Amino acid sequence: MSDRSLLVRALWFVFVGWWATPIVVNAAWALNATIVLLPLGIKLINLVPTVLSLKEPRSLSAPDSGRGQRSLLVRAVYFVFVGWWLSFLWANAAAILAVTVVGLPVAYWMFNRLPFVTSLYRFDG
Repeated sequence: MSDRSLLVRALWFVFVGWWATPIVVNAAWALNATIVLLPLGIKLINLVPTVLSLKEPRSLSAPDSGRGQRSLLVRAVYFVFVGWWLSFLWANAAAILAVTVVGLPVAYWMFNRLPFVTSLYRFDG
């Protein structure tokens, strides 16, 4: 994927990202409520920064792309004991902040960190 310009990302956020992100977050939580569809729910949560503002994830083809990521076992244990409930609170707090003009920058920052809060997944590598 090529980097998108700030203008394109800003227009996406204004016309699509602000309303599509809560839909994706709620769909992910509905999927996370099931055992069978949990992997799909986690994948959706990891895509929240892209849905919000077309922010691109770290390159999967880069040789150092896995650097900085915790092991899958550590991330799974974290999700089971902390991530599932903390990310729910985190996403709802971000949604409440996004309603206000003053809270919008903080909400944007929080939504971009949602994958890490959920499963220690570093979106930027």
